[in-house]
Order: sequence, then C-alpha cells, then structure tokens
Amino acid sequence: MNRLFGAKNTAPKPTLNSAISNVDTHIETLDVKLSKLNAELTTYQQRMAKMRDGPGKSALKQKALKLLQRRKQYEAQRSQYESQSWNMEQASMLQDNLKNVMTTVDAMKTTNKTLKQQYGKIDIDKIERMQDEMQDLLEVGNEIQESLGRAYDVPEDVDEAELDAELEALGQEAEFEAAAGMGEGEIPSFMQDEVGPPQFVDEPPETGKVKEAAG
Repeated sequence: MNRLFGAKNTAPKPTLNSAISNVDTHIETLDVKLSKLNAELTTYQQRMAKMRDGPGKSALKQKALKLLQRRKQYEAQRSQYESQSWNMEQASMLQDNLKNVMTTVDAMKTTNKTLKQQYGKIDIDKIERMQDEMQDLLEVGNEIQESLGRAYDVPEDVDEAELDAELEALGQEAEFEAAAGMGEGEIPSFMQDEVGPPQFVDEPPETGKVKEAAG
C-alpha cells in the first residue's frame, strides 16, 4: 500500500510563524544578491566612464544591462515576498486576537459560573431580617443612652430669670453681712435657723457643771 499511495507524512504542519520566518529568510537572501549586483553595477559604471566609445565599451554596457535586468527581477521577487510576509503577519495577528477573545470568553464563563454558585448561597431574606434586627438594636441602645443620661430631681423647665434673681439676692445678702462686720467663722444668717439648739432640750446646760465634770 505504501508503494502505491506513498507513506503517510508525519512531518508537523507548518504554522504561520514558521512560514513568515521562511519568507523573511528569502528576503534576506535577495537583499544580499541585490547588494552584490549594485556593487558590480557601480564598478561597470566607473569603468565605462573612463572608456572611449568602441567595442569594449559596448560589451561592458551589455553586461551592465543584464545585471540591471537581473536586479529588476530580484526586486520584483523581493516585493512579492514582502507582500506575502505582511499578509501572513496580519493573519497571525488576527489569530492571536481570536485566541485572546476565546480566552476572555472562557474566563468570563468561569467567573459567571462561580458568581452564580456564590450568590446562590446567599439568602436575601435573611440579610434583610438581620438588617431589621440591627436597626432595632440601635434604637434600643439609643433609648438606653437617653435613660442613663437623664438628670435626677432636677426640673426639666428652669426659669433662668428666677435663677438670676436668686443669685443676685445671695450676693446682696453677702455684702450686707460683710458691712455688718460678721466674722470669718460666723454662720450666715440664712443658715442660722438650721443650726440652732435642738427643740427637745428644755434648758441649756449649766456652765459650772460642765466644768466640774470636765475637771
């Protein structure tokens, strides 16, 4: 069977990158040939410039014309190779872009699947109930703070005018007592009623008996 149809080709299939590299190698080879032809043409031109018209100059001119014809062929071939290389580079870029798009699509599919699995485990109603409980707890905390900050035995509505009048009266009384010559250790008049002798004592103690008891 192999003799009739040939052996199966096991060589790897060429890729765009390998094809581009192959074409670039041909272009480099043509550049070397063109450089050599240009050098020969320059030599012929210099020689013909020094020669007189005649058979020798005509023969040299024919050689130069053949070199020019060959150079044109090389330049045309090089231009074709450049076009091929450019087309393959565009195809390679398109292929790379397509690979990137497919990779992006696969990544988005995987992410979408993961997000669905993760969000599927979340109970929205449970979160809303938790938010309501947190709101209730905050309200209770505020009520506790207000209760703890409440003042004891202090009227809520205090007339500032009455306080000013009472303060002024105390100042006037202090000035009057100072003018009357009250000593430093004496009790103010507004406190004397409160510190008098107890009402249940019938008679004050006798001074002499107190001294005898002390002796």
